[in-house]
Amino acid sequence: MSPISNANALDLISHSAAQTQRLGARLGELAQPGDLFCLEGDLGSGKTCFTQGLGRGLAIVADINSPTFILANEHRGGRLSLYHLDVYRMNSAREALGIGLDDYLSGDGVCVIEWAEKIRAALPAERLWIAFRHLGDAKRGLLIQACGARYEELLREFKASAFG
Repeated sequence: MSPISNANALDLISHSAAQTQRLGARLGELAQPGDLFCLEGDLGSGKTCFTQGLGRGLAIVADINSPTFILANEHRGGRLSLYHLDVYRMNSAREALGIGLDDYLSGDGVCVIEWAEKIRAALPAERLWIAFRHLGDAKRGLLIQACGARYEELLREFKASAFG
């Protein structure tokens, strides 16, 4: 199935965990310092799988697992650092600011936030928002939305890289 696309959004289907990781890796290869990727979706919908691929695209060799109980993992040693946050246990944007969210957002690496919808009010307006949805046992839908000029350009580059 071909992806559904417009200038600010891309709706696509991943047919396996490996394909979800490949999509993340492609995005990681295009990422720049300061990029923010906001991930939304139910448990098991592919957020961490995608982040593992993103890390691979950043040339990070360490294992990437969801930091659900510790809130944040910093992965260094790649082309760029990866700041991987999981805010599932947070109840408000104020709580996110209390853990130093601004430091991650203003860092020199790439920031990925799982369950970003829980702290939407604390996040910058410019970002790449990716909503994951279950479509079957291994099949996942990804709706990628670009907010701001940097992310519109990133989405154009991603489409060209992934689909020609």
